[in-house]
Amino acid sequence: MFLHLNSEEDNRDASQAKMTLIDEQSSPLHRIMWIYNIEDPHRRTFENNISAFHIGDGYFLSVAHNLRIQPGFFRSIDLDTYQSEILPKLDGAQNRMMEQYYHTDEYAGKKFLATNDPNALHSISAILKQKRFDTRWVTMAEKGICSPHLIFQFREDKFYGDEQVSKLFPDALRLYDADAHKHTFLVPVDLVEAYYAEDIALYKIDAPKEVIDKIPFLPIDYRFLEEDGSKLYCLQSSPSGPTGRMINQARIEGLLDHFGIFQDDVQGNYLFEGYRYLIQGYFRFGSSGAPYVIYDTVKGRYVVNAIQSEASGIQLSIKNDREGNFQYVNAIASPLSIIRERLERHIGQSAG
Repeated sequence: MFLHLNSEEDNRDASQAKMTLIDEQSSPLHRIMWIYNIEDPHRRTFENNISAFHIGDGYFLSVAHNLRIQPGFFRSIDLDTYQSEILPKLDGAQNRMMEQYYHTDEYAGKKFLATNDPNALHSISAILKQKRFDTRWVTMAEKGICSPHLIFQFREDKFYGDEQVSKLFPDALRLYDADAHKHTFLVPVDLVEAYYAEDIALYKIDAPKEVIDKIPFLPIDYRFLEEDGSKLYCLQSSPSGPTGRMINQARIEGLLDHFGIFQDDVQGNYLFEGYRYLIQGYFRFGSSGAPYVIYDTVKGRYVVNAIQSEASGIQLSIKNDREGNFQYVNAIASPLSIIRERLERHIGQSAG
């Protein structure tokens, strides 16, 4: 049973629970990034940053639309894949261009990108697109070209303050982020299922139980809300950058039976469709995958009801400058009720 806050005690409890959601030691919100060369710190690169949140038992939810985006090129690739899937399709000029921009390391058994020049990257992307080489993130993870990892960051050098659990991480999965002044732990995740029409993706952590048990989570509230004044909040990265967190009030402004087209040149375009919330509030660029939460006064904690999917076309211009300068005030969110039966096949009815 979910009740509106109606006492000073309820308000104090909810306020404290908000602080719990944004504190690094108790927040369920993190990021997933695709990492190249995870074992080699000097060549390791991070791409495809997306928000994700823990719903219990090592399961994380995020959006699905980033999985089928194509960066157009890769930072590195193993020689076997390159020689079997790319090299035979290249003509002489294309081969020379690829050899110019990708250097071979026989010891590592890989080819590494040796340029960041936009024109060169455009040329590489054109070749790979013409040869129908699939650079979608979901495919590159399946091929082992790069792999998704959860990013956990703390001010102290311990995973949730636990020295013993921290020792379970090999050196390759620990690093210090000098820009953020935070200690970073990398946890591999596997894609369990992508619900593309609903724009939701389910991941599972590949880590010992001791690691999973340390990670705070959000229980799921499967209700389909209406414009009923529910105190809905968005838990997302702070405006200054993804290393911080913020929780801000949001309001359901309308309901949609959604229709949208997502472009996929490899597998074919697909539809965003099904029930959605039209939400008004502040949305940081890069907030896709953020949870919408409501306060459960019975349990004394916040529960997740929906996930941030996409910015809405209703927007404001800043200083009347419409060239790449938009602040979205409306967003479209996917209520978790629309995937309840499929989600429960994986996580069970009591998970979270």
